Amino acid sequence: MNLLLRIVATALAVWVAGWLVPGIQVGGTAATGDPSGDVIVTLLLVSLVFGLVNSFVKPVVQVLSGCFILLTFGLFLLVINAAMLMLTSWIMGQFGIAFTVTGWGAALLGSIIISLVSALINGITGAGKGDQRRPR
Repeated sequence: MNLLLRIVATALAVWVAGWLVPGIQVGGTAATGDPSGDVIVTLLLVSLVFGLVNSFVKPVVQVLSGCFILLTFGLFLLVINAAMLMLTSWIMGQFGIAFTVTGWGAALLGSIIISLVSALINGITGAGKGDQRRPR
């Protein structure tokens, strides 16, 4: 259930980023206020792939760019997040799924919006917390 909540939270965050950032397009056109069924499926697929990219590729990139992260006091992590969003866009294009991110500016702004919105939704729903069973 926790994983499903996180996927939905990321899908909503990607929808918000597509709505706010002109360079991010979901479903062939910019995300509108009324997502259709195709756009919802696209958002869920993008959310799933974005989560996989962040789980497997991002840690390797962070280890390889550790010196840049330290040198820039962590600001290089914003560039890494933007690169992960652009990589997700490229992967979606390879499978013919209509999700595009055009340019580094859109990727940077979109990754910031996705991070903030998904953190907010995960905080509200409690999806970001681990299994906290109370001892009996």
